[in-house]
Amino acid sequence: MIDKVLIANRGEIALRILRACRELGIKTVAVHSTADRNLKHVLLADETVCIGPPSSKDSYLNMPALIAAAEVTDSVAIHPGYGFLSENADFAERVEKSGFIFVGPKAETIRIMGDKVSAIRTMKAAGVPCVPGSGDPLGDDPEENRKIAHKIGYPVIIKASGGGGGRGMRVVHSDAALATSISVTKAEALAAFSNDQVYMEKFLERPRHVEFQVLADNYGNVVVLGERDCSLQRRHQKIVEEAPAPGITPEMRADMVVSITKALKAVGYRGAGTLEFLYEDGRFYFIEMNTRIQVEHPVTELVTGIDLVKMQLRIAGGEPLPIKQEDVRITGHAIECRINAEDPKTFMPSPGPVKLWHAPGGPGIRVDSHLYTGYAVPPYYDSLIAKVIAHGEDRDTAIARMRNALSEMVVEGIKTNAPLHQEIFGHAAFHQGGVDIHYLERRLGLK
Repeated sequence: MIDKVLIANRGEIALRILRACRELGIKTVAVHSTADRNLKHVLLADETVCIGPPSSKDSYLNMPALIAAAEVTDSVAIHPGYGFLSENADFAERVEKSGFIFVGPKAETIRIMGDKVSAIRTMKAAGVPCVPGSGDPLGDDPEENRKIAHKIGYPVIIKASGGGGGRGMRVVHSDAALATSISVTKAEALAAFSNDQVYMEKFLERPRHVEFQVLADNYGNVVVLGERDCSLQRRHQKIVEEAPAPGITPEMRADMVVSITKALKAVGYRGAGTLEFLYEDGRFYFIEMNTRIQVEHPVTELVTGIDLVKMQLRIAGGEPLPIKQEDVRITGHAIECRINAEDPKTFMPSPGPVKLWHAPGGPGIRVDSHLYTGYAVPPYYDSLIAKVIAHGEDRDTAIARMRNALSEMVVEGIKTNAPLHQEIFGHAAFHQGGVDIHYLERRLGLK
């Protein structure tokens, strides 16, 4: 059904989508800004279209330019990747109304699950465990908000309903700071997300971040492909991810599969997605859903043997899921390191020309990257330049292989956070497994 896909993204995920399309015999259209004409997937695509200057708002976030590019190239579908417009319901709607297939959920589903308040409401109705909270957006009555905080119990966290990426949230420990924290978070939310609604939740002191990967087709079929632990974070940004999550038993996983499946069927979900949870003291608490492919999807691919991007394309083309829940098997262990072009100590971006790039290899090593020697990393976009993924028959083997891979990888001309990863893999707490989401910042002296 789909014979040509426009890839509405850049970097490693755009190259990942292009490779999946080639395996399925689908022609590709690479759109790019003027700064990205030498991106690897642009050089490899069947057709290319320049959609604007370097600024994201004038190129990768420019809906009319993207749809016009699809029109002039006779594309059938648009794959948004992650970031940019991947979770923008208005874009999904405009794509479909323009006669193209959006490789992702329906616009109304993105709206429901993209707004954290409505997503939590939907999950609660389906029996998915959620963090104790206000349930609804907070009003302007300070006394009412104080009562809600007392009912939940301090500390609480104020979150933007339309937030994401670690922005639009503030922890509050007392009545004295509550009103100011709410007003400041609302102002930040309005500026960042054009939506000043905020809500309140219990702030868990030492939770882990555990998320479940899902696939759903157009015919009501849903499969849950196990979980990932993404607790190693800095400023709410994931750095290391692994699957399966240490300490999660088959029984716990099976219970979550039942409630997640019920919830996704209730909203008529379609495509790939991820439900994110905080996990503490043996209990899961839903926090949000990402209605797109995730950066860390390769670890799930390696432990399940299922190509998630190809599945996205098949589902978008109208095919039913070729697997049932009982067919899902978790084999071995996989770990991913996000390699960013940044100073490993100050975390300042480090754009510039790559004088030498040598990707690591060996048994169980996968590298997703758009880098090549001579490529110049631009200063305009996210600093992610590569993902190194190690798979082994158990966690210890995956860790050993990752340490080898990090020692073999060579990036010259720019700084990367590879030294930080090498340090993390020397931590005894990481080897034990199950560190909480605040662990890395405590270790780095950032909290």
